[in-house]
Amino acid sequence: EAARNAGVKVIHCTAERRADGLGANRNARLFQAMARAPTALTPGSPAAEIVPEIKLADSDLILPRLHGLSPFQGTELDFILRNLGTRTIVGVGVSVNVAITNFTFDAVNASYQVVIPRDAVAGFPREYAEAVFEHTLGAVATLVSSAELLELWCR
Repeated sequence: EAARNAGVKVIHCTAERRADGLGANRNARLFQAMARAPTALTPGSPAAEIVPEIKLADSDLILPRLHGLSPFQGTELDFILRNLGTRTIVGVGVSVNVAITNFTFDAVNASYQVVIPRDAVAGFPREYAEAVFEHTLGAVATLVSSAELLELWCR
């Protein structure tokens, strides 16, 4: 809500998987495990929906992807951000283990500044996520708390 009130465009980048797996990666154990998971991320299914706590707004964009580890690959994200004149991206969600880290590298490689509120992302185990913040993400992104970001947006 604070982002929207501050004029920040909110874009939700989701991962989905067709029931037949068409278009999905199969080249890593992670993808193979997703294919066997009891809860499928099929488009339109409850598992693929954005949780109600996020409180979608009509002004939000939703960019689903069927493959890959980052929302920059195979979506219109980069084009949309450039058309909006975006230079800084705030990344939130899951997981520090894979998607947030890939997203950050892809964004930095595309010349964006990246801000990550440490308490608005998750990784497992927590100790691993903390090590990734300290030794990897902290070198390429600005790490803040949600409170610091909210304070900036509410100015």
